[in-house]
Amino acid sequence: MRALSIAATGMDAQQTRVEVISNNLANMNTTGYATRRAEFADLHYQLVRPAGASSSSAGTIVPEGVQIGLGVRAASISMDMAQGTLKNTAGDLDIAIEGKGFFEVALPSGDSAYTRDGAFKRSADGLVVNGDGFALAGNLTIPDNARSITINADGDVFAYFDGQAGGQQIGTITIVSFSNAKGLEPLGGNLYRQTEASGNPIPGAAGVDGRGTLRQGYLEESNVDVVQQIAELIEAQRGYELNSKVISAADQMMGATTQIR
Repeated sequence: MRALSIAATGMDAQQTRVEVISNNLANMNTTGYATRRAEFADLHYQLVRPAGASSSSAGTIVPEGVQIGLGVRAASISMDMAQGTLKNTAGDLDIAIEGKGFFEVALPSGDSAYTRDGAFKRSADGLVVNGDGFALAGNLTIPDNARSITINADGDVFAYFDGQAGGQQIGTITIVSFSNAKGLEPLGGNLYRQTEASGNPIPGAAGVDGRGTLRQGYLEESNVDVVQQIAELIEAQRGYELNSKVISAADQMMGATTQIR
């Protein structure tokens, strides 16, 4: 009986949806986290009678065919790249991107990764790194004797020293954009890697060519809408229950068939 396998694919799809929702809720306080959404597509169809088939010797054709669907499958896990709320932290190296774009960091392998998490730190050598110690692109280094630093909206970094009235520019933070940011591959640790789907990274100055500007002393919160996620969780639970009822009904029907004498 096809209903058993069809309903099983429905239960598997709703389980996938619940797993995605649970990951969203688990990361509701993760800096720069982008909400994920499970998207589904129907499976193949068993063709019993094609539309337009002849129904008589006179050449009459049927207006609609008979096609039995075989269930559902996960098509993709899409990311919502909408910007989250900016939270004031007053940290010198807390930087939020107001708009589109990513920070670029260097992995130990030498490859580049990209992130919206601007919670940067200062290493023992003065190098600006992320929470895992990966250096921000450009190897921005803060002098040991710098009293403070400021970062303007364009990404220019200025250091201030005792005995000097003005600041000295020590570097510029660039922003990277992608033609299809949803095609990036999540690596964990708030990092992404480019793929063929995302296209090549396009580095440039903040506030130019559609890239966002920088806000020093702020961090971007996740864009998870908790109320919406709870509503979708309830909906997924009900969908799972309905598919399980189909399996129970199909099992009862098969049981009734085996009892026929």
